[in-house]
Amino acid sequence: MLLDYLPYAVALAIAAAIPGPGIAASVGKALGSGFRPAFYFMNGLVLGDLTYLTLAVLGLAAIADLFGEVFVVVRLAGAAYLAWLAWHFWRAGIDPEAVHARQGAGFWPSFLSGFTITLGNPKTIIFYMALLPTVVDLHSVTVQSYGVLAVVTVVVLYAVVIPYIALASRARKVLRNPRALKVMNRSAAAAIAGAAAVIVARH
Repeated sequence: MLLDYLPYAVALAIAAAIPGPGIAASVGKALGSGFRPAFYFMNGLVLGDLTYLTLAVLGLAAIADLFGEVFVVVRLAGAAYLAWLAWHFWRAGIDPEAVHARQGAGFWPSFLSGFTITLGNPKTIIFYMALLPTVVDLHSVTVQSYGVLAVVTVVVLYAVVIPYIALASRARKVLRNPRALKVMNRSAAAAIAGAAAVIVARH
C-alpha cells in the first residue's frame, strides 16, 4: 500500500528541492540566525503545505478564488517580513562573537513567517490537486489515506529542507573572519530579499 504513494513522494521531493522562495528564505534564515530559527521557519512552511493538502483533499480548491484578496494580503505581509529581515541582516555587525551569539527570532515570529509564505501562495493547492489523483480518489478519501498523505508530505518536506538549513547553519558556525562574516550576512540578506521579490512578483 505504501508503495502506491511513491510517485507522490518522488514528485513532491523534486518540487520541494527546486530552489524557490521557501528554500531561499530558509537558507537565508539559517545563514543569518542559525539552525534553530530556520527550523522554526521550516515548520511554518510545512504547516502551510499541510493546510493546502487538507483543502485539496476536501475539494476546496475554489477557496483560492473565493478569498483571493485575503491571499494577496497574506502574501504581501510575508514578503514585507522577509524584506525587513533582509535589511536587518544587511546592516548586521561583523564582530564574530556578536554574530555567533545572536540567536535570531524566537519560535512564533519565525514559525508564522514561514506559514504565511506558504499560505500566501494559493497556487500550492493547484499542485496538490494535480498530484493527489495519482494516489487517491479525491471523491472518496478515507481518514487513513489522508493520514498517510500527511505523514508522507511531512517526511518528504523535512528530508528535503533540513539538509539545506543544516549546511547553511554549519557555514555560519565555521566562519570567524570579519570579512567572511560580512559576506555571509549579506548573502543571507540577498537570499531573503530575493525570496521576498519573487513572492511579490507572483500573480
